[in-house]
Amino acid sequence: MNTFEIGIILPGVAVQRRDGIDLREAARHAEAAGLDGVWHGDHLAIGGPTLDAPIALATAAAVTTRVRIGTSVLVPAIRPIAWAAKQVATLQHVSGDRLVLGVGSGGGPGQWAAAGVPYAERGPRTDTALELLPRLLSGQKTELHDEPGNPPVELAPPATTPPIWVGNASGVAIRRAARLGDGWFPSLISPRQVAEGAELLAALAAEHGRPAPVIAIGATGALAGGPSREEIASGISSAYGRPIGEVIDLPLAGHPEEAAERLAAYREAGARHAIVGVAGDDWRAEVDRLAEVRGLVNR
Repeated sequence: MNTFEIGIILPGVAVQRRDGIDLREAARHAEAAGLDGVWHGDHLAIGGPTLDAPIALATAAAVTTRVRIGTSVLVPAIRPIAWAAKQVATLQHVSGDRLVLGVGSGGGPGQWAAAGVPYAERGPRTDTALELLPRLLSGQKTELHDEPGNPPVELAPPATTPPIWVGNASGVAIRRAARLGDGWFPSLISPRQVAEGAELLAALAAEHGRPAPVIAIGATGALAGGPSREEIASGISSAYGRPIGEVIDLPLAGHPEEAAERLAAYREAGARHAIVGVAGDDWRAEVDRLAEVRGLVNR
């Protein structure tokens, strides 16, 4: 059976300050602990301190040699597509082709307004980005759909197109992943929802003559101290407007054996990766505990 991989979301600015840890130390700690990847979100203007995702991940890539370097998730459609491709290509080069490109179209209207891009165009612009990125990364002369009449763009140096995982659990995201992605990357959903999505994903991919994309799930939890499962679930319920009964079992909590059993259910449903955001009080300790969970899931 294939290894079930576990990656970790790198600590945000507030957690870095709280725990006295910077991105370099955090990335090295995750790699030394035995986790499979370090990941960073992509936020422009959300009312709180955030770092630029490509720069943060370039920092992580520079001090590691083995772990995946992942976006969770990049929003290419708020950028000019050629600029997004240049950032992706650069991350591939500096990481030694370790990048996994999670792609989404979220962030809320405020983020899109800050980028000067109409929120209503996020879907079509995301599809265009997914269609054009492989051509731009490979160095091919590429006509940019949103700039008719301009000469084709040719970027250099070329880069290997990273695996592209389409974020979100919606039907639109599943269809997008089946047609254009290498993976489907939903967050905060149940094993049952993963299994149902996996069935639809495989059927849609087959219609396009493509193999079924890999499935990675986004999760959150506290395994080494901090808020309880109920407290974390309450935060999810409040933030996303979902009934508490629907989300109460989503956080990873309790002993490592319990978390491993939970991730095994996702594996049984078809997932092969979990990307975990830390909700606990000690980022380093959470990484160490997740590494223990990884060993239990794969024994």
